[in-house]
Amino acid sequence: MQTIAVLGTLDSKGHEHAFVADFIRGLGYQTLLIDVGTGDTPQVTPDISREEVARAGGVAIEELMSRADRGECVSAMAQAAPKLLEQLHSEGRIDGVVSLGGGGGTAIATAAMRALPIGFPKLMVSTLASGNTAHYIGTKDITMMPSIVDVAGLNRISRTIFSRAAGAICGMVGAKVESAEDRPIVVASMFGNTTDCINAAIPVLEAAGFEVLVFHATGSGGRAMESLIESGMVAGVLDVTTTEWADELVGGTLSAGPERLDGARKAMVPAIVAPGCLDMVNFGERDSVPEKFANRQFYIHNPQVTLMRTSVEECRELGRVLAGKVNSYSSPVTVLIPRRTVSVIGAAGQPFHDVQADAALFDTLVDHLNDDIEVRSLDCEINDPEFARACAEALLKNMQK
Repeated sequence: MQTIAVLGTLDSKGHEHAFVADFIRGLGYQTLLIDVGTGDTPQVTPDISREEVARAGGVAIEELMSRADRGECVSAMAQAAPKLLEQLHSEGRIDGVVSLGGGGGTAIATAAMRALPIGFPKLMVSTLASGNTAHYIGTKDITMMPSIVDVAGLNRISRTIFSRAAGAICGMVGAKVESAEDRPIVVASMFGNTTDCINAAIPVLEAAGFEVLVFHATGSGGRAMESLIESGMVAGVLDVTTTEWADELVGGTLSAGPERLDGARKAMVPAIVAPGCLDMVNFGERDSVPEKFANRQFYIHNPQVTLMRTSVEECRELGRVLAGKVNSYSSPVTVLIPRRTVSVIGAAGQPFHDVQADAALFDTLVDHLNDDIEVRSLDCEINDPEFARACAEALLKNMQK
């Protein structure tokens, strides 16, 4: 019988979590009630106590609770709970997890859920589910459900919401996932300006027996791709579109953070790296662009997206950044450079065509790469079929080493 973890602060919301656990058991599943509270005595008896949770994370809970600092307690449990859930998952003791909470409960429970792999059923019923949930979800597939009313007792509204939540997590756990697809995975980064390149590379990789997962390089897409690479599920990385580093360096809206390009190093996965779309920084509508960039060159992609051309000096720094990342890889990696343009709008005759800036990017990248890094410069545009095929074939070669 499958088991669903019901995780929560049982000192303040124990009856609500017990209600959900009872409902789940009524649907034919086992439950594991886990207390992550740090206040008064739990309202209901947990299967796993707060002391056990704390021990899993190396937290001295008695000392912590004696200080009665709620913020400190939430932070500590948000560090301990992930360790416990990782352990329960690795031991095969849980098949899904559900939680209910306000601010503190949501912070603790979603931190624990983020420690679980993609595909593992995770449901958070939260008072915060109707707002910006990015920092709770991160790069994982956490389903967040608005609680509508506060998670503070049982009433005609909360009973309905909690019952639906119990049914939802049971449905997620019970849903059969087809596992016939067993081809090794290649991940690829793409932008609108590199779509043709990826679309041309995919058939080459698929013909060689790989499944290609494409991630849109919009900040969240890059973070999700890095997370999947680090999970160990990926056989190769086709990182053609490294544009998120331009936003990270210059201050655009689509940064994936300073860890972008670290996944292949951490997981020791063969990779291809290209400077795709490093000629642009993303902002919102034109009026949202910071005043300090007033004299720069812009391209209105659509009413909600304004692109700014990277300068010669910014391109030099981006070349140094990419080289530094690639130099740290221990698995086979090849850098491919499309000498004619790194984007559609950077081609000759297009708004972002800038020979000096492109040369600064390419030359600095090559100059700062270690001597043992393979570099291929092609006299073509990034979306030319020739470049796409070169990228795909180089990755296939690297994955055979």
